[in-house]
Amino acid sequence: MLFFISFPTGHIGTRVRLPFSVSYTLELLEIQVALFKKNINIMGDSMYNVGICDDGKNICASLEEMVLQYAEKSKRKMDIQVWYTGEELCRYLEQGGHLDILFLDIELIKLTGIEVGNFIRNKMENRGMQIIYISGESSYAQKLFKTQPMDFLVKPITMQQIEDTLELAIKLLEKNAERFEFQNGRDYYYISYGEIIYFESVGRKIKIVAVDAEKEFYGAIRELEKKLPKEFFTIHQSYVINKTHVVRYTYETVEMDNNTILSISKAYRKQVRERLLLRG
Repeated sequence: MLFFISFPTGHIGTRVRLPFSVSYTLELLEIQVALFKKNINIMGDSMYNVGICDDGKNICASLEEMVLQYAEKSKRKMDIQVWYTGEELCRYLEQGGHLDILFLDIELIKLTGIEVGNFIRNKMENRGMQIIYISGESSYAQKLFKTQPMDFLVKPITMQQIEDTLELAIKLLEKNAERFEFQNGRDYYYISYGEIIYFESVGRKIKIVAVDAEKEFYGAIRELEKKLPKEFFTIHQSYVINKTHVVRYTYETVEMDNNTILSISKAYRKQVRERLLLRG
């Protein structure tokens, strides 16, 4: 979702006469800002919706207990729901159910965890949910890449792993809720970092390619990465990408989840590989 606030030329708080008899006051600006804030999810006081999907009832009970212990220890509010099949989970999501964090078993009986992950990312087009795959084996890494999991845990799972994983998931959720600000003419725009797929240098402008919008502003892309969260990094003199939107990686290219394939220049190939493999 892209928001913008228009500012007149002149000092905020003074009445400025513009063409077409448009008058701006500080009161009007305050109303705009209040409406804007009302639409922003402030993560600091949120209830986190956590899902657990595993066909082993004992595993589900153990995970649920560890998540509850973490919530009590960290003083965070968490609502936990459990499913024993991928079909039940998919029905819940299709009916409008919301999850922030999902612990998802790969070896489900019918619909596998990988298929559920593809359903979430592709059919539901949900890129914000933090998916943590769980499995009794450690040989799934390559198959999971396109579903953009946050982490992969091998059973048996310890309390320390749950704490570390939930801390990272919440950090990413909070980071995705933060906003990038830019100016285009007299308008100031705000867009959540999580919605930005990549930035592209086009002449003297920078194009923002986001989930549901494209915008441009004047700037130098070489200075941009310094101002962005660590999920963003340069892959080419013309591109800065958001790693959370990468679905496929080769030595020379990355494919983003909007089906765009971007080139990685030789100078950045080692760095890109290291950044993509970096947890979190």
